[in-house]
Amino acid sequence: MAFTLEQFEFYLVILARIAAFIYSAPFFSMNTVPWKIKIGLTAVLAYFVFMIFPYQPLSYSGSLGYLFLVAVNVVAGVTLGLFANISTFILAFAGQLMDMQIGFSMATEYDPATRNTVSLTSNIYNYAVLLIMLVSRLHYYIIEAIVDSFELIPLGGVVLNTGIYKLMIQYIGDFCVVGFRIALPVFAALMIVNAVLAILAKVAPQMNMFVIGIQLKVLIGLAVLAVITMQLDSISDFIFDQMLSMLRQASRYLH
Repeated sequence: MAFTLEQFEFYLVILARIAAFIYSAPFFSMNTVPWKIKIGLTAVLAYFVFMIFPYQPLSYSGSLGYLFLVAVNVVAGVTLGLFANISTFILAFAGQLMDMQIGFSMATEYDPATRNTVSLTSNIYNYAVLLIMLVSRLHYYIIEAIVDSFELIPLGGVVLNTGIYKLMIQYIGDFCVVGFRIALPVFAALMIVNAVLAILAKVAPQMNMFVIGIQLKVLIGLAVLAVITMQLDSISDFIFDQMLSMLRQASRYLH
């Protein structure tokens, strides 16, 4: 097949956007995914997109114009991946809030996938959401989203306006609200425990409420966490709906 230099430049711009998306998208951006898999998946997806979408001549002026075109498409890919990835950390944020109340935040561990120090509950919930995402094959929809972005956002039509920043600020507020709502049962249960311990401290001051409170908070916290874990599928559905909604809104503000 004939492959001109203009078509190769067209392919490189496609490759830049997909590589930026794979680098920041959920599951694919994890450090435990081998770089060979990421590079191979990026090259194959870029080739399929190049074959599916018809070639359109790129409009740019000189080398700097082409570099700017590649840069804005990299920003578009990173933005789409970031908006999809940030939704998966809602349960991790809620788990950290729960561990602060229960007392598990003192026992943190290093997560080699994210290269961050995380608490026990947040790590468990984060990997549970990723597992549900793989079982439900949502990662296929994530790949489909970046492929469809080339139809919604042409390579030469990427526009970075202020709407994307307003969307990010709005979503950060929703992120905190959803995280607090998930952790609210633990907050409520341990608030009742603290009230009971305060009453017992006045009624029986000879009892060591510090020792009793630590053990009681752990038991009550684990019981509430078991109840929340039973609702993890519905919580994951809500998070995945948020992820797809954020991808659609981010695509609308990028062109």
